[in-house]
Amino acid sequence: MSKAKIVKKDKNSRTKTKKPVSDHSNKFVEGMRLPPKVVMQIADEVAKMVTQRMGRHEERRKEEGEEVHIENPVFLDTSALIDGRVFDLIRMGAFYGTFAIPEGVLSELKNIADSKDETKKERGRTAMRALEELKKQKVAKVVVVDDQDTLIPVDDALIKHAKKHKGRIITCDFNLAKKAQISGVTAVDMYEMANILKTTAIPGEEFYIKVIQKGKGERQGVGYLPDGTMIVIEDGEELIGKAVKVQVERVIQTEAGKIFFGKSLGE
Repeated sequence: MSKAKIVKKDKNSRTKTKKPVSDHSNKFVEGMRLPPKVVMQIADEVAKMVTQRMGRHEERRKEEGEEVHIENPVFLDTSALIDGRVFDLIRMGAFYGTFAIPEGVLSELKNIADSKDETKKERGRTAMRALEELKKQKVAKVVVVDDQDTLIPVDDALIKHAKKHKGRIITCDFNLAKKAQISGVTAVDMYEMANILKTTAIPGEEFYIKVIQKGKGERQGVGYLPDGTMIVIEDGEELIGKAVKVQVERVIQTEAGKIFFGKSLGE
């Protein structure tokens, strides 16, 4: 007769059973319903990672010589910076966009600021200060553009940049403006712009001016409107030093701008 084996249970042994997961825990895991504070922390970390990666990508692009796109670029040349009026027009909002300055232009400006000629030096340094002030005020975005080809003249590099980025050029250099226009680039000549903005008049209109000098013609006197428009007064030589009322008789257009010719109506 076979003996049945009797299995003794160890007093210390216990049957392990899995603890049932509550419905709330299932929903928490399945729905990933994290506390708002934790979600914000995760979002901040992700944003930092993305920003760092973008920064590294931008650095790689610069190292590889890949040119960064400039949004609505306006290229300033040395003459426009030295002239200075462009800074006031930018602050007024007359010009807008990203103001780009090629390295060659910046080098020219620095050379003028270091000139032995005191007048040139002062104008160069004034332009440098105005440029730095524009950056600090954050009225407009200002960027310096790398000149990859340093062998070509500064004006040609300026046109090349403007054409590549589909931008405009602001200058006081008549030859540069014309050369840019021939190349299919929009160029604003500050002197031409100033002439366009000068006072317009038709025969019969009247102005008060001060006669300040003798004219080229016999017995002529000359005065100027506040915008610089010249008025030549017939028989006005004897009125030099006096403020008189002048009636315009004719208007002549010259390369330098408009000249008004008129007669005095008395003080």
